Amino acid sequence: MKLVLALVAVAALAIASLFIGISDVSLASLFAADNDGRSLQILLASRIPRTAALILAGTATAVAGLVMQMLTRNRFVEPTTAGTVEAATLGILAVMLLYPGAPVIVRMLIAAGFGLGGTMVFLAILRRLPPHAPLLVPLVGILLGGVLGAVAVFFAYQNNLLQSLAAWTNGDFSAVLRGRYELLWITAALTIVAYLAADRFTVAGLGSDLTTSLGLNYRRVLSLGLVIVSLVTASVVVTVGIIPFLGLVVPNVVSILLGDNVRRSLPFVALFGAGFVLACDIAGRLVRYPYEIPIGTVVGVVGSALFLWLLLRRRAALG
Repeated sequence: MKLVLALVAVAALAIASLFIGISDVSLASLFAADNDGRSLQILLASRIPRTAALILAGTATAVAGLVMQMLTRNRFVEPTTAGTVEAATLGILAVMLLYPGAPVIVRMLIAAGFGLGGTMVFLAILRRLPPHAPLLVPLVGILLGGVLGAVAVFFAYQNNLLQSLAAWTNGDFSAVLRGRYELLWITAALTIVAYLAADRFTVAGLGSDLTTSLGLNYRRVLSLGLVIVSLVTASVVVTVGIIPFLGLVVPNVVSILLGDNVRRSLPFVALFGAGFVLACDIAGRLVRYPYEIPIGTVVGVVGSALFLWLLLRRRAALG
């Protein structure tokens, strides 16, 4: 019943997303005799692709955050607090400098490689941290991301690409049109793979020793999870930019309600991620209508407030 209610809520937000915007797209305009098909064209070329992109990006980013938290055994880790996003952005910048005419899929693969490398560096640092300091982990990840972001800004400044870098790093769905978001369907396939491997990620979250004793190859499960996270991050950043804190907030809220079993919680994480992104995008379109606030800004404000609440909640729980 909870899953059905979540599906209904996401469907309601998706329908609302289709009919909110500057252009008049409504059921009445779609069937109006004097419309000349303009509303239908806007719906097919802009509104439906945008809504699909919101659902795909929100679902995959939230699931990637859940996978990353299980593998690192820390609830405050996700692509934007582990240097993954900043490394992927640096990869996109490298492609623009060295191979400006690269196809989108090449940009995604190179960004994924950089993201994977950045995540591996974060994990190497993580192994050197004391196990009793979980709140230190996201701070180290944010510091690593700041260093990588500074490197990207330096090279962007040297090559007059600061404006382009800002456009890449701030999540924005306003430019999503038919033919410019299809890369995100890759994230749907990766989400399915994550669900099929959910039990393995649950076991891997118990530690390498216990995972090995249960007959699983810990390194193989870790590699699969990191590849999923890197490809999802690269696909989202290349297509719509960075959506901050989404992969951190959504899994934590679902974990508070449903526990840590990945197979049980993953569908709810996916639906909550999609619904959260849809709601923030709708809010961004309505707050200063007819102008639009980028979703990266809206999610950043809401997500950072929830992140602070989670930190304070964890600190209170620790005593």
